Amino acid sequence: MDEKKPHYHEHRKRIKEKFKKSGLENLHDYEALELLLTYAIPRRDVKPLAKALLEKFGDFQGVMDASLEALIAFPGLGEHSAILVKVSKECSDLYLKRKVVKKPRVCCAPDLINYCRMTMAGLKDEQFRVVFLNTQSEIIEIETIQEGTIDQSMVYPRKVMERALHHKAAALIFVHNHPGGNVRPSYADKEITATLVSAAKSMDIEVHDHLIIGKNGYFSFRDSGLI
Repeated sequence: MDEKKPHYHEHRKRIKEKFKKSGLENLHDYEALELLLTYAIPRRDVKPLAKALLEKFGDFQGVMDASLEALIAFPGLGEHSAILVKVSKECSDLYLKRKVVKKPRVCCAPDLINYCRMTMAGLKDEQFRVVFLNTQSEIIEIETIQEGTIDQSMVYPRKVMERALHHKAAALIFVHNHPGGNVRPSYADKEITATLVSAAKSMDIEVHDHLIIGKNGYFSFRDSGLI
């Protein structure tokens, strides 16, 4: 006599078929998360777990941006599944980074904006990154220079210029996030930008822009006439 299949077997099959036909766009957030979790938890109905994660962390982005420690501690998830969630997110981040590096005339093209928003909008703390560009405005590298507040104006110029020399950069783009959501630049943001632009100019390095990333948008110093 054949063993009866678990009740969730057909449900998983339907979600996979939906994904095969149209990708994630036509899946509910809980279904997308559920589909991911089926590969870490093969013998359990993971729909309740997916919905509980969304409730705890607010939305799909909140789940993917949650720390590994927070995910491991979530009841019913466990380390194996938590690592899968974080690997999935970081694979996406890496893909977007590789997509923009060495792309001709990238400057502040949509791909760079998308990469910055994808990787920084959900951060709980401020992070300051520098995009290093060559003479063809291709991205050489993107590096995190500082984590925490960005009002330490005595620290940034030295760090940034050292890395610019290391990469032989001809131009720079600064990027940092505002965890609170408001992307308008603070006085400290304007002050550090002016200091960095001056330091770069003294070394014949151009500053293309300073981007502030928030959960629901971004601010461009260049577009606003501040650079």
